[in-house]
Amino acid sequence: MSPIIKEYARLLRIPGLGGLSIAPAFGAISVGVLEIQQLSLLFLIGALAAIYGFVLNDYMDVKIDTLSKELHNRPLVKGTVSKNAALIICSLAFIMALIIIFMFFYGDYLSFYYGFMCIILSAIFGTLYNIYGKRIIGSDFLLALSEALLVLFGALMVVHDGALTIFTWIIFILTFNQLLYMNAVEGGIKDADHDHLMKVNNIALASGVKVTEDNKLIITPIFRAFGLGIRLFSVILVYIPFVFYKETFEPWQIFILTILVIGMLYSSAKLLFLKEFKRNNIRKLIVSQTFLRYSLVPIMLIPFIATLTTTTLGGVIYALILTIFPFLWYILFTPLIGEKLFRPGL
Repeated sequence: MSPIIKEYARLLRIPGLGGLSIAPAFGAISVGVLEIQQLSLLFLIGALAAIYGFVLNDYMDVKIDTLSKELHNRPLVKGTVSKNAALIICSLAFIMALIIIFMFFYGDYLSFYYGFMCIILSAIFGTLYNIYGKRIIGSDFLLALSEALLVLFGALMVVHDGALTIFTWIIFILTFNQLLYMNAVEGGIKDADHDHLMKVNNIALASGVKVTEDNKLIITPIFRAFGLGIRLFSVILVYIPFVFYKETFEPWQIFILTILVIGMLYSSAKLLFLKEFKRNNIRKLIVSQTFLRYSLVPIMLIPFIATLTTTTLGGVIYALILTIFPFLWYILFTPLIGEKLFRPGL
């Protein structure tokens, strides 16, 4: 891969698209759609939405990013990609997403208009976050809502009666919780050593999270409660389908889901009770939580998918594909752009 292509691939965050682009596809699956063409198109729209957000974020933060040694390798900071090129990429990503929506999903029914409103609101909230996110405490909620709305968008694009399922709403809230935790909690801890130097206003700093001169990490009880509260709320949501569809779940599915939940809670608690600031250790904990979290929704959906494929085996196969796909994507594309594996947030 040529150096300039690598720079553009870094700007677009290609390795991370496998996980962040799948929200619309999950929305469609939650209302009973497993048709590969529709899921692929929704994944593509999700990728374009993610690219729009990533590139706009780098464009807006280029001056601030120059203050951090860790971010000096970003294409806009280095100058290997121009700011004008970044704006063009943002515009093209937005336009291409709209073209795909109207070419393949347009229909004169309410669910289409509701879905279209969801993706427009997603773009608005994401743009507001990228413009004002560093200045407003709690702007992480805007980013989380921006990503979660893509779940509703994916579901509404493929149903004509607008009837969403309980799975749709659970995935919507789980996606919101994950982005909120990822940005406000994980990001707040990972960047605690330099956010105050960049005059960032965020929940972590406002809660008293800081790194001392001797590299001690101070995480206050209120911030721990905030992070663990998000995770515990997600755990409750994961088990809600067992109440409404308990006859469709096999014991082994509940066992696997429980193991994943325990692993996620353990990793989250370990992150929130760290005493020393070591960025590599923090990154490893973030990666472990990300992988565990991405596995929850596919496992939760196995009985639902099984009813669509008429066999439990079919549900397991689909769930396995959905679980492995983001990881394989990440492992495949990260080395191709010259980055090391398992380095989140770069």
